[in-house]
Amino acid sequence: MIVVTAPAGNIGHRVVENLLDQGAELRLIVRDPSTIPEAVRERVEIVEGSHANADVVDRAFEGADAVFWLAPPDPKAESATAAYVDFTRPAAAALKAHGVKRIVGITGLGRTTPLAGEAGYVTASLAMDDLIASTGVHFRALTMPSFMDNVLMQANALKEQGKFFLPISGDLKLPSVATRDIAAAATRWLLDDSWTGQEEVAVLGPENISFNDMAQIMSEVLGRPVEYQQIPLDAYKANFLKFGFSDAMAQGMTDMADAKDHGLDLGVERTPENTTPTTFRQWCEEELKPALSA
Repeated sequence: MIVVTAPAGNIGHRVVENLLDQGAELRLIVRDPSTIPEAVRERVEIVEGSHANADVVDRAFEGADAVFWLAPPDPKAESATAAYVDFTRPAAAALKAHGVKRIVGITGLGRTTPLAGEAGYVTASLAMDDLIASTGVHFRALTMPSFMDNVLMQANALKEQGKFFLPISGDLKLPSVATRDIAAAATRWLLDDSWTGQEEVAVLGPENISFNDMAQIMSEVLGRPVEYQQIPLDAYKANFLKFGFSDAMAQGMTDMADAKDHGLDLGVERTPENTTPTTFRQWCEEELKPALSA
């Protein structure tokens, strides 16, 4: 039995599809079962509720062999620590209580850099990993750079202004990964029952790429000019406050972006094992262009 958290999310729904394609027995923790397609609901066990709730994870982890763990976005949390570490405390207790063998988690890249302690969401996600590891469970923390799919968060700006905005240098080449490849990596680890111990596993995308490079590729794929514009950190934070983020969570996003601008995502050497296949051009053709045309 594999338990999947956040199964309706951008990564989680792909993990569910991949596991079902392989005939895995699944139990999903989901707040609203209607967000799961009926064809999927018919093939899985549902535990309704939040995976921050002790009773929910206690029921979900009973008899489980493996867990896919992802802390969902909580823009109104009182702190990044609350959103990641405190959210995960009930699950850590349930992992120990039920003797779950393995957990595969989604977390941030950057532990090996001096920036890890002041990187907002990433710092909190690494502390979450430490909490999970303290249970003694066999653990693979899949460490992520920025997602290609995050570009879709600026779909309106791309449509209306032909621009996208971040507080990171436009010429800095950084790893970027498609969520489809994250899900594929998670699926492989969840289906493999031979591994033990605790390790971080980077998932780096196919190449390092700058935001100016991304703008050029988007221009070519969309057939119209797209420009990247670097904005000040205070303007970046103000945008999150405008969309209802708590001050702490808006600051967490800002600190993470600032750390990335100073090399947070460049601390892991690229290897064939941590390089994934989907290029940014392929992602634009198959994901971005259809989304902007819809």
